[in-house]
Amino acid sequence: MPTMNKLLADSAIDTLRMIPFLLVVYALVEWIEYRYGESIQLKMRDAASAGPLVGALFGCIPQCGFSVLASAMYCRRFLTIGTLLAVYLSTSDEAIPVILAQPDKISTVVPLLVAKVIISLIGGYGADLLLKSRVEPHTHVHEDDHDCEDLLHQTGCCEHDISDGGRRRQMIIHPIVHTAKVAAFVFAVTFGISYGIWKLGEANLSIILLQRSALQPVITAFVGLIPNCAASVAITQVFLKGHIGFGSAISGLCASGGLGILVLLKENHNLRDTARVLGLLLGISIAAGMIVRYTFGW
Repeated sequence: MPTMNKLLADSAIDTLRMIPFLLVVYALVEWIEYRYGESIQLKMRDAASAGPLVGALFGCIPQCGFSVLASAMYCRRFLTIGTLLAVYLSTSDEAIPVILAQPDKISTVVPLLVAKVIISLIGGYGADLLLKSRVEPHTHVHEDDHDCEDLLHQTGCCEHDISDGGRRRQMIIHPIVHTAKVAAFVFAVTFGISYGIWKLGEANLSIILLQRSALQPVITAFVGLIPNCAASVAITQVFLKGHIGFGSAISGLCASGGLGILVLLKENHNLRDTARVLGLLLGISIAAGMIVRYTFGW
């Protein structure tokens, strides 16, 4: 029987092994954001009918920086609702770095990304088609749109400063800080799972996680909707430990728009529209998880 100290030590060792991989991934993402952030913003703004495709592809880049960007642009109606949903649905927040940090689990990355891109395209184009969502060709930034401009040009993943004066410093500092934060989440989740198995036993833990229930994708989708990277870390770790299926992981990670959802709640003054976006995100995520679960038995 393991002891509390053994559980803590094992969780710490598992987490420490991941840190070098996490640091490399976050440093790479920071460089992409620094080097190509503005061009990505312009491509998303000018995408027009190709918006959901562009949104789905950029949303695949780890972290939630592009979901923050998409939310800010949607609040000024530079993007259609379908493009916003495509970004949210393809965003995995911390899932990809956490998986890449465990070399024996890397084989799950490609199926996850492919599934999320397909779901993003169907959900994004479907939403635009059904809701007849369009971006007016004359839409542009007016002189008084200072709040939007500040958010677009100075906010990155986790809402850290990426303005010209702070970018180079953040390229060094932010990957380290972000790695530390995610490592803390990973440690907490890993220890929580181990402690739950120790105290409850795997059978009882499976009951709590609704392992054989049709409701499991519903539960994970609601967890994914929490605008914090801890949600995607928890879903990913529980999936990698084998306590939820691939369909449930898809459901939770599709709903995981990260801090982009928080920006939408703060900046979109049309509460009815915000509720519609979140309702569609939740519905598409649950449906996708259910389809994967019962079509492929995974």
